[in-house]
Amino acid sequence: VRLSIGGADATVVREFDISQKAFVKDGFSLPEAKSNVSWRDRDSLYVGTDFGKGSLTKSGYPRLIKIWKRGTPLSAAKTIYEAPETSVWAFGGRSFSENGNIDFVLEGLTAFTSKKYILKKGKLIELKIPVSASFVGIFKKQLLIKLQRDYTPEKGGKVFTQGSVIIAELADLLANKPAFRLLIKPEERMSIGSIRTTKNYILVTVLDNVVNRLFKYHRNKAGKWMRKEVVIKSNGSLAVFNTNENSDDYFVNFTNFLTPSGLYMVSGKTDKVQLLKSAPEWFNASPYRVVQYMASSKDGTKIPYFMIGRKDMKLDGKNPTLMYGYGGFRVSRKPAYSATVGNAWLKKGGVYVMTNIRGGGEFGPKWHQAAMKKNKMKSYEDFIAIAEDLIKRKVTSSKYLAMQGGSNGGLLVGAVMVLRPELFNAVVCNVPLLDMKRYTKLLAGASWAAEYGDPDKTDMWEYIKTYSPYHNVKK
Repeated sequence: VRLSIGGADATVVREFDISQKAFVKDGFSLPEAKSNVSWRDRDSLYVGTDFGKGSLTKSGYPRLIKIWKRGTPLSAAKTIYEAPETSVWAFGGRSFSENGNIDFVLEGLTAFTSKKYILKKGKLIELKIPVSASFVGIFKKQLLIKLQRDYTPEKGGKVFTQGSVIIAELADLLANKPAFRLLIKPEERMSIGSIRTTKNYILVTVLDNVVNRLFKYHRNKAGKWMRKEVVIKSNGSLAVFNTNENSDDYFVNFTNFLTPSGLYMVSGKTDKVQLLKSAPEWFNASPYRVVQYMASSKDGTKIPYFMIGRKDMKLDGKNPTLMYGYGGFRVSRKPAYSATVGNAWLKKGGVYVMTNIRGGGEFGPKWHQAAMKKNKMKSYEDFIAIAEDLIKRKVTSSKYLAMQGGSNGGLLVGAVMVLRPELFNAVVCNVPLLDMKRYTKLLAGASWAAEYGDPDKTDMWEYIKTYSPYHNVKK
């Protein structure tokens, strides 16, 4: 169990007995740090934590992976992997399976790239797959790999396009002779979300024009992958969880802007969907409607956004409107229920807008990469275009328009504030980055250079300073 003191990123880690509902006496325990732990077996852990001087990367994350045995002091843990200080993080873990456990080590080279190793009989075997790709699942001794960039395994061979999920036998990967097969390739305006596996199926959640859909894959007798859509509810966000290799049944959580979170059970055999439990409704949703619009950004790209407001709203330019945005680190902003938005904003006549600007992951890797480093201004142009579109539609006007964002979203609203101060009348700027000359010196800031670029490099700073809020403040 991870315990955060005051909401900090660093946590205290303690072993908890779920049958006794109590912390284990003299059990595994780590002091406050940015730790990562994973069970190796009942009496040992893979652990990365602050072991003292030199044990962390420049980004402040563990760079050492150790095996820690029950009943021994942390100082006696055996090191199995050591990443350089210039990497971002290191992690060790075990995937448990009746088909055989798989031990692995990952080294984060940047926020978006990593080396991958399998630990077998005490020996680390590096997998020859792109550092930009990521593991997304294990199915019957096969690894599922999601691509962030185009990949050609063999010179002159088949090209797997970015955003696709490919699959290969683990044994072949270890022998450096993988025969990759395509599982799913995203369509236009679609991205691949989570991958979950059951006894006989692979469950793929996709984001299709910023709403989730769920597909079930299985192989027929000829060995060909077959696909079927499982319909839970429409126009919302869903998450599949609690899958395991002994059953084809699974759970799904669903929500949207006007529907509270609901827990559903799905029969793997019949695809029958049963609502088990729903969170309470905190406001009457009947007076409101959700509409998805598209705004044209400065370069002509169509940028989607959701608008939630009263069905009888007058288009007179006087509706108090709050725009929310993030647009970074491949994070997708999806429909979600909020009691606070409903009670504190919609019930009082406000209009709420969720933006899906570039820099996020709504339409896959390209959508993210389109607003990284020297293209970061695209995020702000997209956000500004949505504001102008709302004004053009007479939903609101600058006098009644506000914007909100936190962390990278705090940088977003800070940058837009100094770029177009006349466009908004209020700004809610939460836990932001604002001084983009020094952000790499702060906390985990060094790891964010993969997103924004290194301000200590002259050519990069010449670009960053064009939007850095601190450096663009004017009277």
